[in-house]
Amino acid sequence: MSVVSRFVKHLDVLSEALLCFGASSASMDEEDGSESPDEISINSIFLPSEDVDASVSNAADSIGLKDVPVYDIEVCEQEDWVTKTQESFHPVEVTEGLWIVPEWKTPPIIEATNIILNPGLAFGTGEHPTTRLCLLLLHDLIKGGEHLLDYGTGSGILAIAALKLGAAAAVGFDVDPQAISSARHNAALNNIGSDKMQLELVPSKLCPQTTNEGIDKDPGQTLDKQGLISATEKYDVVVANILLNPLLEWADHIVSYAKPGATVAVSGILSDQLPLIRSRYSRFLEDILVSELDDWACLSGRKR
Repeated sequence: MSVVSRFVKHLDVLSEALLCFGASSASMDEEDGSESPDEISINSIFLPSEDVDASVSNAADSIGLKDVPVYDIEVCEQEDWVTKTQESFHPVEVTEGLWIVPEWKTPPIIEATNIILNPGLAFGTGEHPTTRLCLLLLHDLIKGGEHLLDYGTGSGILAIAALKLGAAAAVGFDVDPQAISSARHNAALNNIGSDKMQLELVPSKLCPQTTNEGIDKDPGQTLDKQGLISATEKYDVVVANILLNPLLEWADHIVSYAKPGATVAVSGILSDQLPLIRSRYSRFLEDILVSELDDWACLSGRKR
C-alpha cells in the first residue's frame, strides 16, 4: 500500500517516524499542480498486512503532532512496491572506506568495509542523516574490543557496523519484531553469528504487546530477555538512534546500560530539538559533543 501524507512542518521527522511504525520506505515529493506551493507529499509503502491507519496515527503521535496528517491509500501490486523499495536504495559511502551496500547490489569497492544490508521493514539504510551521523561517530570511536548496545536497532546497521569496525560484541534492542527479524537477516548477510551479535525485543509503552512470538529464532542463539535487559553498566558504547519522545522518556533506561566513562550517543533528532535533549542528558553525561547534518543532530558524551 502507498500512503501520501500532505504535511509541511517537520517532514523529515515524520518520514522517519513512518519508517519506525511500519513503512518500508518513505520519500518526499512536491505535488505537481498543488494549490499550495509549499505542499509536499510523503510517499510511503506498506505491506498489505500493515494497519496503515494505526501506523500513521502512531507516527504522528510519536513526534507530538496534535492532528493526524491527511493521507490517501492506494493499493499497489506486490512487484511494484518491491521494485520501488529496491530502486530507492543505492550503495552509500558513509566515509572513505566505509560503504552501505544493498543486498541486491555489487559493492563498488570490494576491499572496503562493506556493510551488506536489506532493510526490509526496519528503519536504517545508511542514507538518513541520523544514521550517517551515528556511523561517522562509530567510525571514529571504535578502536577494537568494545561491547556495544544498539538501543532501537532497526535494521541492525549500527551494531553490524560496530562489529565490522572492530567491536568485540554487540547487542541490539528493538520494540518491533519485524526489526529483529530484519537485523538477524542482515547479520547473516555479513557473516556475523549470534556469538558476536545478540538481538532482543524490548517491552515498550509504544508496543506493550511485544513478545518473542513471531520472530525467526536463530537455533544457535538463546534469547535471555531478562539477562540482557538487566545487564546495566555493561557496555563501552551505547547508541540510540530513535525518536525525540522515546529519547526523552527513556533517558534513564538508555544511559543505565553504559559503564561509567562509557560513550552514550543519541540521535534521531532535529537540530532545533537539541536543547531538550541536552537538558535531559546533561545530568547523566559529561564532555558532551554535538554533530549535525542537514538539520539533524547526534549528541554524545561520557557517562558520569
